[in-house]
Amino acid sequence: MRNSLAWGLSLAALALLAGCRTVPVAAPGAAPWMTRKGQLQARAQFELRGRVAVAAGSQGFNARLRWSQDGGHARLALEGPLGGGVHIDATGNDLDILMPSGARLTSGAARAELENRLGFDPPLASLRYWILGVPDPSLPADETLDPVGQRLTSLAQDGWRIDYAGYVAVRGEWLPARLTLARADVRVKLLVDDWQS
Repeated sequence: MRNSLAWGLSLAALALLAGCRTVPVAAPGAAPWMTRKGQLQARAQFELRGRVAVAAGSQGFNARLRWSQDGGHARLALEGPLGGGVHIDATGNDLDILMPSGARLTSGAARAELENRLGFDPPLASLRYWILGVPDPSLPADETLDPVGQRLTSLAQDGWRIDYAGYVAVRGEWLPARLTLARADVRVKLLVDDWQS
């Protein structure tokens, strides 16, 4: 009797296990992607410090990066082998650059100088979203999501591919720590050393 009862319980357990399957769920404390995406796209202010490596055609450089976002206004500082440092103010399509010599360039001249120094025209309006780990809400995008962590692993938007290689917890939110942007012969690697959000 005891053996038949044990045998019956074993069969019941196997039947239950056979009917189960693993379903990816969000990590503890991770909000669903659509909630997180909307919150991050609406974030008006953040600051970060990090390092950037750029390869564009035959050109390439490494620099330290400081980025401060306040609403639609971004302030960037690239310091390194770009001639001592370049300071960029961007609001929408308006661009203003302060050169190491003290000269200030605006509009088309600023964009041409930035493209000349970087080797490509940076998508600053979209980049403010990409560095937060979300697509630019104004453009169509193809998203690849980690279903457990509810975070992007890659994003294709406006001719760019953005791969997210690591995230870091910042005041209860997961923000990108390492990402790579690529388009044609341009490759930009960003390593975030410090988030202030």
